[in-house]
Amino acid sequence: MRCPVCAHDDTRVIDSRLSNSGDTVRRRRECQSCQARFNTLERLALEPPRVAKRDGSHEAFNEDKLRRGLERALEKRPVDARMLEAMVADLCRKLSVMGVREIESRQIGEAVMDALIHVDEVAYVRYASVYRQFQDTAAFAEEIRQLGASRGETTGAGQLSLTLTVSDANDE
Repeated sequence: MRCPVCAHDDTRVIDSRLSNSGDTVRRRRECQSCQARFNTLERLALEPPRVAKRDGSHEAFNEDKLRRGLERALEKRPVDARMLEAMVADLCRKLSVMGVREIESRQIGEAVMDALIHVDEVAYVRYASVYRQFQDTAAFAEEIRQLGASRGETTGAGQLSLTLTVSDANDE
């Protein structure tokens, strides 16, 4: 570490302490040349990987985009803001510690769905419908059927039944 007073490169650590949150280390240092003392803060710098999109483009990971997607899926569901923020923080941490420079958007979407399925099944199906680009109700029904099967439902409770009744006012 370079001394901020004389710019000499040789400093020694006198004392090290973890911060209250445990995510930074405060070090007390002394310059070997001028004996000036100063503090440094050491923090882990993890960068999330770049995102390779379906269309072949690449972009920087955007935490706000992840949060907005989760907010839309969880809208009007019994999940509080703390849980949402914990999910975002956990997903960002997992992406950062993967140690890769680039990740496919598909992998991020799958990680989000893995998190949502344990929090709220309705939010999971909402997110899956956008992420997997459902084109019709059959795709919804299949996703719900698979969700029920993964929970071990064999009684048909996981199946979706849609009935459309059209009545003509002239039939009366």
